[in-house]
Amino acid sequence: MANLPTLESLNVAGKTVLVRLDLNVPMQAGRVTDATRIVRVVPTLQYLMERDAKVVILSHLGRPKGQFDPAQSLAPLVDELSKTLWDRPVKFAPDCIGGSARRAVEGAEPGDVILMENLRFHKEEEAGDAAFAAEIAKLGDAFVNDAFSCSHRAHASIVGINQHLPAAAGRLMEEEVGALTRVLAAPQRPLTAIVGGAKVSTKLELLGNLLAKVDHLVIGGAMANTFLFAQGIEVGASLCERDMADTARAILAQAKTSGCTIHLPVDVVAAKAFAPHAHSVVCPVGSIPPDHMILDVGPQSMLSLSNVIAQSKTLVWNGPVGAFETAPFDATTVQIARMVAGASRAGTLHSVAGGGDTVAALAHAGLAQELSYLSTAGGAFLEWLEGKELPGIAALMQGHNADRKRA
Repeated sequence: MANLPTLESLNVAGKTVLVRLDLNVPMQAGRVTDATRIVRVVPTLQYLMERDAKVVILSHLGRPKGQFDPAQSLAPLVDELSKTLWDRPVKFAPDCIGGSARRAVEGAEPGDVILMENLRFHKEEEAGDAAFAAEIAKLGDAFVNDAFSCSHRAHASIVGINQHLPAAAGRLMEEEVGALTRVLAAPQRPLTAIVGGAKVSTKLELLGNLLAKVDHLVIGGAMANTFLFAQGIEVGASLCERDMADTARAILAQAKTSGCTIHLPVDVVAAKAFAPHAHSVVCPVGSIPPDHMILDVGPQSMLSLSNVIAQSKTLVWNGPVGAFETAPFDATTVQIARMVAGASRAGTLHSVAGGGDTVAALAHAGLAQELSYLSTAGGAFLEWLEGKELPGIAALMQGHNADRKRA
């Protein structure tokens, strides 16, 4: 990623700069309930404003399916953006293309910030339409992609605008790529991955890519049930992909040849019902009552995980290990979060976490800001860990290489 173009590669002074952000933030009653994604892009906006650029923000919200939906308008974000940018007024354009968009940009002064209406009100955005991207590009002199969390999508604003304008990565994009490159390409070892979630089938590529890169792979969540079942262990009424047993066995065999140690629960917390404070039992994995479901890993498993984490120098985390949304089945996920956060603060562990459920679990534990790096991305974080090329990153690299050849 050494050739990823950064803000310093662009001449932005006094220019109109189109900035693709991911402002798909949680909203309730027209108000932002979590401004994390807004706060994380301030360094990019600040850099451009300080150089008297007209900053034209492009983003999406929700899934309006190419139709105008006032409930998914970006207009309510104006106040939050203004407050985050030190009460600097933020202007709003009622569209991202056409006459109203053009007039909003032309009427702005150097250093102004203009938020354009939801890109996804146009079906061409998600279709990756080249003409739509070209129309947006007419609004600016340069393009900055600071939406790593959207860069696994080949949408028009992600892969098309840079074909018409000089382009670079924003500060958050630069951070994300740097953090994820460090954790997989040049980690301090031992390197441990914690992978949780419900289904093996949704994380096959992730597991396959990690086996060749990590020293320890901790498998948790309902996904672990499938691996236990594949080893002939009955998992009672637990969520389990029984049809994936052969695949699970193949992954276990591949781990042996790759020199990767897979860690599965040796004891579990099980209950008849998934409900707050439901009566639960701790039992070895070979003794799960047939009418019970596994909802968390047990204390012996946690002790084993503690030893793995304590020995690790680098850790990547995607997915909680239990049903963290409901007490008491959040216990192990919270304990792991505390251990990882403590080692990260002490400087003995470099930790990177990402994915919607993982971020939610860390927030639940009150430790979202305590890891070495917390990615804002969900799908893009996962696809990066799977070893896939992200269209948004590829578009920036291709545009940069083309510019260098022309120079």
